[in-house]
Amino acid sequence: MVYPITVRINVQIILQPAYTNHFIQFVKKGSDNLRKAIGTIDWQLLIFLLLFLNVKLVVKIAAIIFIYLARTNFSFGFAFKKSRLPHFYLLIIGVSIFNWIFHQQYSSLNYGVVLLTGILFWGLSILAMHQVKLSVENNSTETIHRTIFLFLLINAIVSLAIYAGIILETGALNPYRYQGNYQKYFIGTGDYIKGVTFDSSTTNAVLNGFGVLYFLARRNSGMTLLCMAVLLLTGSNASNILLCIILAFVFISKSSRIQKSIMLLCLMFLVIFMAKISPQNNQYIAEAWQRIGNHSFFRQTANAQSKQNKKNADRLEVHKKEIAKHYLDSLNLEIYRQKLAKRTTAPVFTSFVNEAGWPDIPKPNIHSPEFQHRSDTTLEQIELLAYAGSHKINLQNVADYPGRNYPPGKLNALRQTFHFFYQHPNFILTGMGMGNFSSKLAFRVSGLKMAGGFPEGYYYVHDAFKNNHLALFIFYFSKPAGLHSLTNTPNSVYDQLLSEYGIAGLLLFLAFYLGFFLKRSKGLSYGIPIILLMGGFFFLDYWFEQLSVVIFFELLLFTDIKQANERNYTIS
Repeated sequence: MVYPITVRINVQIILQPAYTNHFIQFVKKGSDNLRKAIGTIDWQLLIFLLLFLNVKLVVKIAAIIFIYLARTNFSFGFAFKKSRLPHFYLLIIGVSIFNWIFHQQYSSLNYGVVLLTGILFWGLSILAMHQVKLSVENNSTETIHRTIFLFLLINAIVSLAIYAGIILETGALNPYRYQGNYQKYFIGTGDYIKGVTFDSSTTNAVLNGFGVLYFLARRNSGMTLLCMAVLLLTGSNASNILLCIILAFVFISKSSRIQKSIMLLCLMFLVIFMAKISPQNNQYIAEAWQRIGNHSFFRQTANAQSKQNKKNADRLEVHKKEIAKHYLDSLNLEIYRQKLAKRTTAPVFTSFVNEAGWPDIPKPNIHSPEFQHRSDTTLEQIELLAYAGSHKINLQNVADYPGRNYPPGKLNALRQTFHFFYQHPNFILTGMGMGNFSSKLAFRVSGLKMAGGFPEGYYYVHDAFKNNHLALFIFYFSKPAGLHSLTNTPNSVYDQLLSEYGIAGLLLFLAFYLGFFLKRSKGLSYGIPIILLMGGFFFLDYWFEQLSVVIFFELLLFTDIKQANERNYTIS
């Protein structure tokens, strides 16, 4: 009888006017805070980021059109002193036009189209950077911070939704260990976690790498750990290694006790992921590191032959183990068939009972074909080999190593670049020219259809690209899937700048791009770590031509520079 009385008293108290007014005020205050938070987000910038970072070029162009219709402003503010934007993009276009004239390529209509396409990419970078800078200038730093927060939150939600879809498809809570469906996921599960950009998983990894450093500096532990979790889900080993290096730098430099604790938690996440969730990545990293260590620019044939002999002996041992494994599988299969035969004459509940009395449900044979990676040649591999044949690309120039002990493709690509300049020193100063040696543009206009489409009548392949980086790409990616990784692509901003714009291109990048931000680095909170991280990421892909993570990198730096200037102004 006590409980009904208590309930009746509580209801009466709640229904009193004073408490009702407090409840209404609480709801109203929450509503006002929500409305204030929504009102302090730069929605134009958010929509622009969501569109411009999308993988489709047509969507990127639509993003540029949208943002310039929303706020028409073409005052870029380039100047010799105190330039509003870095001169790098303009100077790179200037080097491209110089090469076009100096190498007398104006007689080729197809290359003229290629040059205009490349200038379009650099021009889109300028247009996007200008609008990002406008957003930072026209809004408070807190508004930009909320916009960045919301963008990374949306990206994390989409990434987790993709992961949940994989769980539903496979029925496995940890698809990184799921070997069914011909190992569609397994070690490659992270390749499907592409985030809101629907670009490569590496793009998603880079964005979340930025997010970890950004939220760490802002002491938002929840978002720091969320970005770290999404980064790990992408399975990008290169991104994990680079981020760990930068976090170690932050840890030993200037960081609070709370920030150190968060960094240790991020490290713990990484250890758990590598040890329990996706342990096969450990073997992958070890093999990649071994391939780097086993190969140098001056490799000894005798050592290679010795390693090949040892590899043949190991292969024979593996073959013996395979015979034993198949024998045991056959034996288990026969036992299973006998159980099935008994099942036809005995009740179901007594046919499969173990010694403990529990139902003994037969487990699937992990050595059956559906749990193995398909070794048959894919359509993409056939197309690559057909392209090599029709364009008379000699793949043997890449395969100058005995057996299958291939070095990482990026190391091989760097060797090709240096070897080419050794043979053609007249190109060292300004490079081979835009789209002629190493760039996403070179792949796009080649007709290979691996980096976007291009009008068929204007396909263009320079011999320097065909005999080096294109041959290298086809060689590695026409092999089994184990070689289809980021480490085997020639993609690299540094390689692109050196090979197509020469030493001049590299110096312009260092002085007028990185130098632009470093000159304004005084008082930055997360700017220096992000610059260092981006410096490492530039080894991984042609990020400027990707028109994705670079613009987000620039947004973070412009925001941090503005906030540092505001702090310095307040102190002075």
